[in-house]
Amino acid sequence: MLQPWLKCVVIKTEDITHSTRRFWIQIPELEKFNFEPGQFVTFDLPIHEQRNKRWRSYSIASSPDGSNIFELVIVLMEDGLGTPHLFNDVKEGSELLVRGPQGKFTMPPVLDKDLYLICTGTGIAPFRSMVHYIHQQQIPHKNIHLVFGCREFKDSLYEAELKQLENKLPGFYHHPCFSRELVVGPGQYSGYVHACYTQLVEKHKGMTGAIPEANFFLCGWKNMVDDAKAKILSLGYDKSAIHLELYG
Repeated sequence: MLQPWLKCVVIKTEDITHSTRRFWIQIPELEKFNFEPGQFVTFDLPIHEQRNKRWRSYSIASSPDGSNIFELVIVLMEDGLGTPHLFNDVKEGSELLVRGPQGKFTMPPVLDKDLYLICTGTGIAPFRSMVHYIHQQQIPHKNIHLVFGCREFKDSLYEAELKQLENKLPGFYHHPCFSRELVVGPGQYSGYVHACYTQLVEKHKGMTGAIPEANFFLCGWKNMVDDAKAKILSLGYDKSAIHLELYG
């Protein structure tokens, strides 16, 4: 059964990098917007005559809080149609049509294995939702490694916030990776995301003699997801441990 399209209002925007913007969306006709961390919403944007070519989907970056407001983080794709409209034409107070929540890229019902949340760019959105939800609901969990990749320091998303969460959420570790920075600070990595989680798994194996029981969630561009999937399998994991969401 198709979900209905609902009117929503952009109540706030904030530029987080030179090409990435946060959008806070409210659905006035709902008292609560219920969703699971990891799900997405779809907009019907006035960018094409054909209806299905107007649809653009974005993962929810906030955690469920019992309100009718949620947050998105979106990167501008200048050669596209959807994000130029959102960046150039949509302002605070703008009305949009939205449908959702949708998607099955959600956490296991029981977090009895280590979680590796691996992403690039705005692929961090569903993982930000997940880790805040785990903290707010005090959900029992094993180690959680959020491995976030981008090119340069200026491209980093939510870094200070997630570093603060490390001090509040036991077992949570944020690992920002910068592919074009040679010198990085404590807790940061120079290089691609693969090097980070590979080192983490191999470090555990060196200490215990076995790879950790783990679930891997991958979110980002297809090349990163494909490479990460192959690397994780080469570490000795079964494909059932890998869950993915493609962007673009």
